[in-house]
Amino acid sequence: MIGVEEQLELIERGVVDCISREELRKKLERAIATGVPLKVKAGFDPTAPDLHLGHTVLLQKLKHFQDLGHDVYFLIGDFTGLIGDPTGKSETRKALTRDDIARNAETYKEQVFKILDPQKTKVAFNSEWLGKLDSFDMIRIASELTVARMLERDDFKKRFESGRPISIHEFLYPLIQGYDSVAMHADVELGGTDQLFNLLMGRDMQRSRGQEAQIVLTLPLLEGLDGVNKMSKSLGNYIGITDSANDIYGKVMSISDTLMLRYFELLSDLSSEEIAGLQTRLESGEMHPKTVKQKLALELTARFHSANEALQAQENFDNVFARHDLPDDMIEYTIPSGEKIWLPKLLTDTQLVSSTSEGRRMIGQNAVSIDGEKITDANFEVEPSGTVILKVGKRRFCRVRFE
Repeated sequence: MIGVEEQLELIERGVVDCISREELRKKLERAIATGVPLKVKAGFDPTAPDLHLGHTVLLQKLKHFQDLGHDVYFLIGDFTGLIGDPTGKSETRKALTRDDIARNAETYKEQVFKILDPQKTKVAFNSEWLGKLDSFDMIRIASELTVARMLERDDFKKRFESGRPISIHEFLYPLIQGYDSVAMHADVELGGTDQLFNLLMGRDMQRSRGQEAQIVLTLPLLEGLDGVNKMSKSLGNYIGITDSANDIYGKVMSISDTLMLRYFELLSDLSSEEIAGLQTRLESGEMHPKTVKQKLALELTARFHSANEALQAQENFDNVFARHDLPDDMIEYTIPSGEKIWLPKLLTDTQLVSSTSEGRRMIGQNAVSIDGEKITDANFEVEPSGTVILKVGKRRFCRVRFE
């Protein structure tokens, strides 16, 4: 292992809370002296099938610990996922079935190794120990937190004051997340800034059981493509790590110059010195923002695909947006000739939109064109002859042949 100061520099990059730095220093000193690595964990409830770049902020930090020689545990909350983390929610989450959890957990295992080293990553499921707790164990755990303390949480406080229901099982969530740290004897736990209450619960429960308290590290919630809201699939402002190379590259190129630097800090493998150098050259005018953004887009696209696919995505992007050409990998549909086709239905049939209502909405937003001509009439009907090029938004294209 490298020295303590060098480790701290990498570990603290992008971190918001470190509780506490002095304790972390002591743990690192002991790890170096004994050769026994720290046990570092981050938990992910498999509540959706795919991960996005917001999730990878934590994964990148886990990768930092891996690179420093520590043991990393990717904890899949197949037990806690049945409850649903209430953090930041204004109402009780819909319960998932065991089958939902199992399917999502399998996809998580596949996706995380796009960042983490599979040879150095230990995948754990918290049902392994939580599923063994009996009624007496749960009562004992529940006795460790008061209702008053729980209502100090901002999300619960707001729901209580506004008369929105809070289910008793939601109070159990931070307790059993804290018990994960006890069962795993964790040295360090990572989470988003919205998870601070839950992470501190692990420290408290470890102390009450005579264990050394874990270090809590929180990382920022990554803003989505809009630069305002937390990256979220439900808001449509996300970059999925299973997105195509063209989509990842194009979405990164669409972010603002300000957001670009934040993405560099939280997602890039470049060193702090290299990122600072890019910022200096940006501010001095030595480098154009587009050039710097291309560097980020190439790095992130290559991470989830390959260097060659990233370069191809860059070429496709330049063809479409810089030289106004059409993409090389445009999807083609062949449709029998016949009567005129209502445009929202054609957009749905070619999978450019998910429904006719979305098609109408995109037309209303001036986001739909046929052969380069904007269509603003939601009742427009397409002549079913020859070949037409449909475009929705900035990146969705389709060639339709009528035969």
